[in-house]
Amino acid sequence: MTPDLLAPLDLAFWNIESAQHPMHLGALGVFSAHSPTAGAHAAELLAVRAAGVPGLRMRIRDVWQPLAFPPHFGSAAREPAPDFEPLDHVRLHAPTADFPAAAGRLMERPLQRGRPPWEAHVLPGEDGTSFAVFFKFHHALADGLRALMLAAALMDPLDLPEPRPRPAEPPRGLLPDVRKLPDLVRGTLSDLGRALDIGSSVARASLGARSSPALTSQPTGTRRIAGVALDLDDVHRVRKSVGGTVNDVLIAVVAGALRNWLDERGDSSEGVAPRALIPVSRRRPRTAHPQGNRLSGYLIRLPVDDPDPLGRLRSVRTAMDANKDAGPNRGAGAVALLADHVPPLGHRLGGPVVGQAARLLFDILVTSVPLPSLGLKLGGCPLTEVYPLAPLARGQALAVAVSTYRGRVHYGLVADAQAVPDLNRLARALTEEVETLIIACGP
Repeated sequence: MTPDLLAPLDLAFWNIESAQHPMHLGALGVFSAHSPTAGAHAAELLAVRAAGVPGLRMRIRDVWQPLAFPPHFGSAAREPAPDFEPLDHVRLHAPTADFPAAAGRLMERPLQRGRPPWEAHVLPGEDGTSFAVFFKFHHALADGLRALMLAAALMDPLDLPEPRPRPAEPPRGLLPDVRKLPDLVRGTLSDLGRALDIGSSVARASLGARSSPALTSQPTGTRRIAGVALDLDDVHRVRKSVGGTVNDVLIAVVAGALRNWLDERGDSSEGVAPRALIPVSRRRPRTAHPQGNRLSGYLIRLPVDDPDPLGRLRSVRTAMDANKDAGPNRGAGAVALLADHVPPLGHRLGGPVVGQAARLLFDILVTSVPLPSLGLKLGGCPLTEVYPLAPLARGQALAVAVSTYRGRVHYGLVADAQAVPDLNRLARALTEEVETLIIACGP
């Protein structure tokens, strides 16, 4: 049987992980509880439903098949775990009054590699009126969209219209049509040339970069989490007044919050313009690796040093427009595309080095995770808040993820607990920055 090999970027995520820098995505969902036992009931439901979701049964194993065609050296593949036990992945915790604090401690722990790399932690609230579920999915198992689909499969069923059937694809042979070989060769050479262009762009973008010591850290393995919910109507109000996209406004809010946070903690924001990596999905329908990460990215300077909130927004909009004009396959932010040109053994041997190089490429990750507009429930309890959480790269102190859900914008902040002990202050600065932008836009 042909192994379900990891896509190149998945393999890279699998190999750059370390004990102090686990490469799992997270999501903290808060539910309204209709009874004090709702959390325990939710844990039972998650375990029962997980047994019926094929994607949650998949573990990742190393593949060494030198006699295969093509040979596999240092690859890894997904396969069903023969001894899958949902209770190994779904855990009910003691009641807590602080969901983010509990989730932060859980975010620190790497997922166990010998079994399917995901977990669901149910956190009952002390007052009995709410509970939270903290999901963890390894980035090699699922990207943000795939992780969302897996988590949604554990929620209560939704009454949705049946999807339209897709036309069947013609079968593909094992070897390409010989008439297409010249085009394939040209395409491969073009890809390699683009990869070299990406590498040189990264080097040029790194020169003279100005960040802040507050955004760097020595590896401590500790994690702190904070979440902020904003009104999406406020964001639209700013967008309609100034122009651009909702995403432009959300990125500018991060820049303004960082400025206020740095100034308040005594770290001057003057001359600070950290490089933000904005991931861009390149997922296509019916690709060879439907579960695989297909990512590129835009690299922009966050105008933290600009005292004018509307000026910061204009700078972000200009930078994002320039990236979009160039496309996701060009520019320094497209460094993820290099993974496609590295053989599996290169990922395995070079993974630790690449993991330490993230700090040279960007200073902060700002990513957007899509969520459905439909209301989700678990055991009849409605999901009221959901905070996406991104992995923290080695040498970096902060990662920001953002989602919109039912008229609210949810920022999820992940930080090194020792480098950023005042993460809640930065979270409040996000709310304050939206208010600042609204005032600057005028009536």
